Amino acid sequence: MILKVYSSLLLLFLVNSVWTRTVRQVYDDLDPEHWSHYTSECPQECFCPPSFPNALYCDNKGLKEIPAIPARIWYLYLQNNLIETLSEKPFVNATHLRWINLNKNKITNNGIESGVLSKLKRLLYLFLEDNELEEVPAPLPVSLEQLRLARNKISRIPEGVFSNLENLTMLDLHQNSLLDSALQSDTFQGLNNLMQLNIAKNSLKKMPLSIPANTLQLFLDNNSIEVIPENYFSAIPKVTFLRLNYNKLSDDGIPPNGFNVSSILDLQLSHNQLTKIPPINAHLEHLHLDHNKIKSVNGTQICPVSIALEEDYGYYGNIPRLRYLRLDGNEIQPPIPLDIMICFRLLQAVVI
Repeated sequence: MILKVYSSLLLLFLVNSVWTRTVRQVYDDLDPEHWSHYTSECPQECFCPPSFPNALYCDNKGLKEIPAIPARIWYLYLQNNLIETLSEKPFVNATHLRWINLNKNKITNNGIESGVLSKLKRLLYLFLEDNELEEVPAPLPVSLEQLRLARNKISRIPEGVFSNLENLTMLDLHQNSLLDSALQSDTFQGLNNLMQLNIAKNSLKKMPLSIPANTLQLFLDNNSIEVIPENYFSAIPKVTFLRLNYNKLSDDGIPPNGFNVSSILDLQLSHNQLTKIPPINAHLEHLHLDHNKIKSVNGTQICPVSIALEEDYGYYGNIPRLRYLRLDGNEIQPPIPLDIMICFRLLQAVVI
């Protein structure tokens, strides 16, 4: 099970690290005939490297409009410009686009022509971070695998906007203006293959409803969440990385076994209002509890298995897998209690 989860996460990492050749390579072994061909097709505002003929670099050019995109282009870089509108005209011939980076522009929802995005039938990655969007743009291409909308002004998610995005594996909505009311029970319906959901740095007071069941990474840092509903994580049985740093969680807001979830390997609860360590599962490997209000730690109480039973199983049994424990910024005084070390025999680092 853990091997399968790590394989999925490795795949996500590799997808996030799509390799493209550096622009400097264009000067290596140039064919003058090819250079002439690419130059004649290339928009004068942009750069078309002959050694990477499927890429078009129009970033950092002060552009206010998107130039006509040649048909051969797969990777389009338009970040750091002054673009306000997305119209269909520049994309008429760009039927092979896989990747569009429009980060750090001035794009608004009113500036996006209806249907312009959904007509990009092969688009896999869409970057629209640091713009002026107030809602998730719609409709979107069904081929999409990553949608990055961080640092906009998004407060609304249109009904059904994700319903056909079965290929989407990453959705980044962090640092927007989302309230609890923006996340309805059917908001994420259709995202059957979503692996990472980032809703950090919004204005949520409750855990979001109906997270897609296949989600592996859930990031909810920097909200105002106070309560974890009972059995919340039973609906997302594959969640592996959970970040709830910088919220308002207290002991009363966490059910007795709220975080005793076998799938969770990395749990981050830093900068909350906890006075004790919540019950954890023996499969947990990394636990961040720094900057809470914890005064003491009792290894016998927090150990997910009986220490006596652990002695019977030894290193070959189901001993706790915790390897990293962070407790600094609390009211705990060293040394580390011996029973912590007896319980968590695989611990490699304790920060106190």
